[in-house]
Amino acid sequence: MTPLSRRSLLTSLVLLTSLAARVPAHAAPGCVSSEPYVSGQGGYHTYRIPAVVITRHGTVLAFAEGRRAGPGDSGDIDVVLRRSTDGGCTWGPLAVVAAGHGDTRGNPAPVVDPRTGAVVLVTCGNSGAVTEAQIMRGQVAPGQGRRVFVQRSWDDGRRFSPPAEITAEVKRPGWRWYATGPGHAVALTRGPHAGRILVPADHSTAPPAHSSDTGEEPGYYAGHVLYSDDFGDTWHLGLVAAAPGGTTDVNETTAAQLPDGRIYFNARTQYSATSGHRLDTYSSDGGITLDRPYAPQRSLDDVPVVQGSVVQLRGPNAPLLFSAPSVPTARRALAIWASRDFGRTFTRLLTLSEGPAAYSDLVRLGPTTVGVLYETGTGSSSDMLVFRRLGR
Repeated sequence: MTPLSRRSLLTSLVLLTSLAARVPAHAAPGCVSSEPYVSGQGGYHTYRIPAVVITRHGTVLAFAEGRRAGPGDSGDIDVVLRRSTDGGCTWGPLAVVAAGHGDTRGNPAPVVDPRTGAVVLVTCGNSGAVTEAQIMRGQVAPGQGRRVFVQRSWDDGRRFSPPAEITAEVKRPGWRWYATGPGHAVALTRGPHAGRILVPADHSTAPPAHSSDTGEEPGYYAGHVLYSDDFGDTWHLGLVAAAPGGTTDVNETTAAQLPDGRIYFNARTQYSATSGHRLDTYSSDGGITLDRPYAPQRSLDDVPVVQGSVVQLRGPNAPLLFSAPSVPTARRALAIWASRDFGRTFTRLLTLSEGPAAYSDLVRLGPTTVGVLYETGTGSSSDMLVFRRLGR
């Protein structure tokens, strides 16, 4: 790695590394760090799966899954929200946005519509009595499997409309697992598709007829996109990125629009022994097709098998940022990487802490400030969700 350097990469972040070096991961001096979700508080055993956006009025909306009975991915799970009107320093009361009522609701993918200012939230759900493994094996009834919903808020995230189901529009027959994001979705702001709301997602498919596979083996995860061109009223299925030869297994996916208008996709890979842990690709037509198949992103080989987040900063030569844990064999040491070449290569900028860490989501707070909402703790990465401000 050349010194590309750290200083030039941080021009628009105002010496991000020196700020991070001075502040302990869970401290909050000078309004740098806060803890919007602490597991065991607010009626939930565990909080996981962060997603964060900032509204037109500057309110930071921190979404999560509130898991009532335990840390597992199945069961009684709600999508919850806390609002901050001071840039993530303090947080209002917890609100339930999508209640599970005993079932599983999760994978929040929020976005702010650039034309109306409305907050659009896409989520997924399934019966609380089934697991991802059962769904992938095709062992659940259709009504118990994965379903997709959309909600909107017109009042800065104070209230959301009831979940409206869009499964039939965005999920093909035969798909088994289905997951939006998780993490913020994308609103396109330039090019012929400006105004489009785009949600990166993944799914799994059934084995071919007469195969002895169950659907859990490598080769059945794949990526796709769902999008809306009318403020979230109607939804369509965009690109579908199957894994060629079953070698990549596209899983949880994050996306950003680059300064040249292309969409950059960065995905977790699942089970693959040859692709590393991160894959990426591009779309030049608003998410309808891919410019090339997903391929390994080798400059992120330090990332373990986990979700990650990308955000494109604004301004001349502004970098594309990526967040994820940075220990290849463990979910620890959340770090920030930057790319100056539109996602072709990434350089690690800083590590926020050496402790446990897992899922994260990045948000652009201002010209020189970025926020990251991430899972961390002392004994486990599911102890709490911390919101960290970087820059000033």
